[in-house]
Amino acid sequence: MVFCAFHRKGMFIMMKDLKVIFMGTPDFSVNVLNSLIENTNVIAVVTQPDKLVGRKQVLTQPVIKKVALEKNIRVMQPTKIREDYQSIIDLNPDIIITCAYGQFLPKEILDYPKYGCVNVHASLLPKLRGGAPIHRAIIDGYTTTGITIMYMDQKMDIGDIISQRSIEIEENDNVGTLHDKLSLLGAELLIDTLPSIVSGQADRIVQNEEEVTFGYNISREDEHVDFNKTKIEVFNHIRGLNPWPVAYTILDDQEIKIYEAVIGENIYPDKSNGEIVKLYKDGIGIKVSDGEIILKTIKPSGSKKMSVKDYLNGFKERNNLIGKVLG
Repeated sequence: MVFCAFHRKGMFIMMKDLKVIFMGTPDFSVNVLNSLIENTNVIAVVTQPDKLVGRKQVLTQPVIKKVALEKNIRVMQPTKIREDYQSIIDLNPDIIITCAYGQFLPKEILDYPKYGCVNVHASLLPKLRGGAPIHRAIIDGYTTTGITIMYMDQKMDIGDIISQRSIEIEENDNVGTLHDKLSLLGAELLIDTLPSIVSGQADRIVQNEEEVTFGYNISREDEHVDFNKTKIEVFNHIRGLNPWPVAYTILDDQEIKIYEAVIGENIYPDKSNGEIVKLYKDGIGIKVSDGEIILKTIKPSGSKKMSVKDYLNGFKERNNLIGKVLG
């Protein structure tokens, strides 16, 4: 499909002629970049600097850089874009599009492109402003989330809304599956929205500050499971961190990562929250404030990720687990 639009002065412009600078870093932004490459003229990609990763500290390129280089697109990696932005402006882009870039843009960049700076955000703003809206949508028990295309501002996610598209959060979703769905949705909505931006007919909906919630980045403390909460809260917490960075608890002074759990049916009013109350063939029942959560897939300290069934089969004194309290 060939996308086109009319400039507000009556000039006809093909989307393939639209000079785009794209700014993004993680996997989430790959589908957006690929859609832009297919439908517009991406003249450069701006991403975060390469960084040392893992125990061996291997210098690793952002995934967006790899995609751009494969397509022979210029890559720029300013350490501090607030200070090092002139080379971006010198490329004279018609529009700058960001998606999970990771740095705030200076006013000099925001004010430059004739069609503005536009961001693809993974929530239905003003809900879940911030760097971890997908995780927080699940953890906080949202049943619906989506994508917002918005004009950028100097502050975090406060710009005017151009378009939105929603998606249901299903009970079997985790942060990984929802991430992939929203990445595709973001790419689709952006391409559908671009003609209205270029034609000058795009909506500018001011965000309602009374409806603001936040999707702050996940801290180490956020990864720890609190079994004093309800079963639905614990269930959402675990799936909202699967497959990254993964929830954890402590058993016998050893960390156990929890990838998957299901809600149990039993109630144990005389037991302590966090107590192991029942061993199933393929699960470990844990007492929570209003019932039971059953662990299904875990990673014990020093071991690989495994099903609880395999974990219990390899545990010689498995019955000794009953009564222990996770902390």
